[in-house]
Amino acid sequence: MERARAIISKSERKLTEEEVSLQGGQVISWRNGRGEEFLFTSSKEHPWWNPFDWFIPASTVNSKPPKALRGGILICFPQFGETGSIEQHGFARDKIWSIDENPPPLHPRDSLGKSFVNLLLRSSEEDLKCWPHRFELRLRVALSADGKLSLISRVRNIFGEPFTFAFAYHSYLSVSDISDVRVEGLETQYYLDNLCQRELFADQGDAITFESEVDRVYLDSPDVIGVLDHGSRRTFVMKKSGLRDVVVWNPWDKKSRAMKDLKPDEYQKMVCVNPAAVENPITLNVGQEWTGRLELINVASSFFSQTLIP
Repeated sequence: MERARAIISKSERKLTEEEVSLQGGQVISWRNGRGEEFLFTSSKEHPWWNPFDWFIPASTVNSKPPKALRGGILICFPQFGETGSIEQHGFARDKIWSIDENPPPLHPRDSLGKSFVNLLLRSSEEDLKCWPHRFELRLRVALSADGKLSLISRVRNIFGEPFTFAFAYHSYLSVSDISDVRVEGLETQYYLDNLCQRELFADQGDAITFESEVDRVYLDSPDVIGVLDHGSRRTFVMKKSGLRDVVVWNPWDKKSRAMKDLKPDEYQKMVCVNPAAVENPITLNVGQEWTGRLELINVASSFFSQTLIP
């Protein structure tokens, strides 16, 4: 039987390497040359997931495989959360993508000095039953020689009527201890609190810290955000475009205990900061294309400043 390997990219450089899966176009690992992992993935035993041995029969492409691994960077499309009529976070993260052998060109700067892989997801007949819109979703995952990880997503309406969709890079960052983490760059921004029936609040002007469960959607957010991990003396600099919202989430202990794919104490080792188009969804007419970008930079410092951005 013809097969497609689950891991389709292991891009090695002096400083970092990354791994991407055909399952959902999910980035499952981003490491530096010392083997330090920057992305969190749950260590709870998963009944099917083995990133090095798992193969997918070609006949299952665009069928419904098992649920995605919790962690890494997941592609949420055409829905985020449970705000729409389809499954939570949409169906793209659970589909088997294909390698895009001949994608439409991007700007030369998106290729120069980078190793990358291009993936493609097209609407299937199964998708059309729950979301009746024909689309192409392209993803480029790239790694530069200095360790920057970038994702570029392009959604095109290829037939029929205009459609509106939500999108998010559901990004699980690995941290030393959630109590030592600060998210900076969202001060004074308005947010919807999902723990308070989506009530609108204004941030009080200090960095986000974590002492209990957090589940917020920040609106019209800036395009550069810092995630400071004082325990590991590391800062993740996130640069985004085409995505006006940011979702900040940590389930804390009570919710973690109820999750089947997360160990009870693993909430301490992760934080989700998700560039998104949720409250500001995207509408495309036939033939139109939208582009969203995320760049992640690891800086060996626990101080965030514009001067830290390489």
